[in-house]
Amino acid sequence: MTDPMTERLVRFQRPGALPYLIGADESRLAALFGLDADAYRALLDGFDRQARQAAETLLARPGLADAVDRLPLNAQGGQNAFHVVAVGESTTADRLSWFEILGRLVALRRPGDAVRFTNLAISGSTTTQALTQLPALGFQRPDLVLCMIGANDAQHLAPGAPTLVSAAETERNLAMLHDLAQERGPARWVWLTPSPVDEPRAAAYPHFRRAGISWAAKDIDVTADHLLGRPELTVDTRLAVSDDHHFLDDGVHLSIEGQREITAAVVRALAGAA
Repeated sequence: MTDPMTERLVRFQRPGALPYLIGADESRLAALFGLDADAYRALLDGFDRQARQAAETLLARPGLADAVDRLPLNAQGGQNAFHVVAVGESTTADRLSWFEILGRLVALRRPGDAVRFTNLAISGSTTTQALTQLPALGFQRPDLVLCMIGANDAQHLAPGAPTLVSAAETERNLAMLHDLAQERGPARWVWLTPSPVDEPRAAAYPHFRRAGISWAAKDIDVTADHLLGRPELTVDTRLAVSDDHHFLDDGVHLSIEGQREITAAVVRALAGAA
């Protein structure tokens, strides 16, 4: 049986998305976690089952299945498959993330459609670091990019310290990420605001306290409000995540229930804009 820390690491760390590990086989990735290939695969299969169950639960909601049917995910011009790519940080890299649940939703509801989902999110990434992923993003040649990033920019590394990345620099990076990606291969681009944080829970989390890092909701709001002012479609995840059970014990990462609510918000936004 895998220990809880290893299971959490596998859940949130996606080494196969790193540029120098893209294409690495599972035995090599498993070794990074101190696991053999069978144990690693068992964990991945378990996360896959949970994501699929979350998708099944969503499809039972009134109107949600019809919204999935309206998602604009049809290939044009003789393409073999419509390609959806995610860019982001741990909330998206999560094996139980909104993006993983979205992929299961489409597979369950539209099995005859050729839609491919690729998750390029890297846990811990700031908007500055995300810019280094532009070559990998261009290589994927996506039809639709779903980008959720900015929460790590809002970290405070000590009490009273400024955010890890300033608000002005975050806005510059977001603009560069979008504009340079469009130069490499135009694709429809949709933003998701960083999800909210539970400040008291994050402040009490032992690992964050030992590291001296913290988050403030007001800093998340600055990035979210900026994204909502951009011309591209933006999904405000703050409206979807509100209850205590939507957060894990660290107050920053989301439970599968919180991830499920973000998935529903993304589906409704995309269907409404179709």
